[in-house]
Amino acid sequence: MNKLILRQALLTEQASLLALEQKVIEAERPYNAAIKSADASYYDLGHLIADQQSCLLVAELNGTIVASGYAQIRTSKQSLQHDRHAYLGFMYVNPECRGLGINKQIIDQLIQWSKDKGVMDFYLDVYQGNQAAIRAYEKAGFVKSLVEMKLSVIP
Repeated sequence: MNKLILRQALLTEQASLLALEQKVIEAERPYNAAIKSADASYYDLGHLIADQQSCLLVAELNGTIVASGYAQIRTSKQSLQHDRHAYLGFMYVNPECRGLGINKQIIDQLIQWSKDKGVMDFYLDVYQGNQAAIRAYEKAGFVKSLVEMKLSVIP
């Protein structure tokens, strides 16, 4: 196998990252019928790349970006013991590269980046039906914490 490179994303790679973002949206659409069928967007990629409180990583294989993930330091709810936490998102690995531990490597590097900034608490969101992602996050040490509930009322 060729060497995998983990590194911070560059502003010049926004087109590749936008394509990856659409893959994330397509992967999540089966779990949420409310996601727009066109023009759906999750991330402000330019901000995530430039922001000092964010770290957007990509995994590159043979010159192609095959995975991504970010950590963003956020202010925690005042009811919590910690003042700040890192929120993880944009976690995606191309299907042909899954099972190689790339997601775990990205998570480990994002956790280390956050710890270097004094942050020791980590959160992420995952759809309840996305069992493969849940298993991957549990394997990385995450535990289920909160269930979001929703109701859509038809007029």
